[in-house]
Amino acid sequence: MRSFGSDKMTPLEKRAGLSLTSIFALRMLGLFLILPVFAEHAKHIPGGQDLTLVGIALGAYGLTQASLQIAFGMASDRFGRKRVIIIGLLLFAIGSLIAAWAPDIYWTIAGRCVQGAGAISAAVTALAADLTSDAHRTKVMAMIGSSIGLVFAGSLILAPLLYAAIGMSGIFVLTAVLAFAAIGVVRWAVPEPPPHDLHAHLPKVPFAQVLTNPQLLRLNLGIFILHLIQMAMFVVIPSALIASGALPLPEHWKVYLPVVLASFVLMVPAIIVAEKKAKMKPVFLGAIVLLFVTQLGLLLGREHFFALVTMLFLFFVAFNILEATLPSLISRIAPPQAKGAALGVYNTTQAFGLFLGGALGGWLAKHVGPQAVFAMAMGLSMLWLLAALSMRPPPIIALREYAIRGQVDLAGLRAQLAGLPGVREAIVEPEKRIAYLKVNLDGWDESRLRQVLGEAT
Repeated sequence: MRSFGSDKMTPLEKRAGLSLTSIFALRMLGLFLILPVFAEHAKHIPGGQDLTLVGIALGAYGLTQASLQIAFGMASDRFGRKRVIIIGLLLFAIGSLIAAWAPDIYWTIAGRCVQGAGAISAAVTALAADLTSDAHRTKVMAMIGSSIGLVFAGSLILAPLLYAAIGMSGIFVLTAVLAFAAIGVVRWAVPEPPPHDLHAHLPKVPFAQVLTNPQLLRLNLGIFILHLIQMAMFVVIPSALIASGALPLPEHWKVYLPVVLASFVLMVPAIIVAEKKAKMKPVFLGAIVLLFVTQLGLLLGREHFFALVTMLFLFFVAFNILEATLPSLISRIAPPQAKGAALGVYNTTQAFGLFLGGALGGWLAKHVGPQAVFAMAMGLSMLWLLAALSMRPPPIIALREYAIRGQVDLAGLRAQLAGLPGVREAIVEPEKRIAYLKVNLDGWDESRLRQVLGEAT
């Protein structure tokens, strides 16, 4: 027998991480390019003078995303990850083309709704979990999560230039082109996942059980709070940068881009410690504490430019750590046959956090003041910390490969192996007479395996 949960990512894991990150980045670039310029553009189209309709056009994407994440995640469990991702990207491309053609704000809203219907986040993160070992999954999730911050900062630079060159319709067409490019990445660059019926032999997990699992609930609460705070913050951060640093809005990327890039310098060592030293829970709790500290710092130092930039840097350190570890933890804790459904719930709560954060942050800033936004964020951070203190550390999972030496029923072997204590997943290759197991070392009993396989090395 040999173990292959090594310190280095395998070539397949690297390929999976890079290709799935590029899918996320291409899709998010298509989305973020619209945000810095759409409100100004809308003033010049029929119906766009109504700010409520402009807000609906921007928010419709998130609403349909939130509504369909669970359905797409469950579909990926049943029909396969790649198929569902391609369908989602096609919907995103169709919605982009509708918005590009839109003669008024109402057709733009329709296009944005169709764009959001391509709710592939759960399927992509589930595929990342399928293609990576537990030892390296957080690194891959960090790559995917970090791409969002980088693409957001890049869009702040590119959007005004593209709008001047090709207009709003051109930007929407470009988003469709990026979606088609992402489909190409799915088909030809992403490694083939395990068969989607890999867990067909396992008993079905009721959706209510996924929804009410206490460990998953803590993590879903966390991603909801994290993105609520993020959106609420950025309702008031731009005006604070203008007031404290006399920095015009078109130059805010000069703050965002450096702090996002610099945050990776601290985020990467934290992820390595969490994975290699099995310190996931301390690192996770430390990031929540840091999130609380940043909100306190923003409350007290929002009128001082240097303090504001420093707190933004620390916020992105905490944000990137949490953005990487949360989906990794979900994929480890969720039942293997319901991983897509669990990540669908996770991404739904994330989308609702984004939606509610913008609305609640705007209401508090208008009726109470910006200090109320940071005070609310402090309270939510503390609530999350209290909930997370009682979380169980994730199980220690290892991959094992065994040669099948004895006379065994190869046709029914996978079901026998999957039923052994501590086994999370099992793959049998009858031609090679090899069994691949993903096992929880806390409950693993190798002697039981030997009874099933006969002589094994």
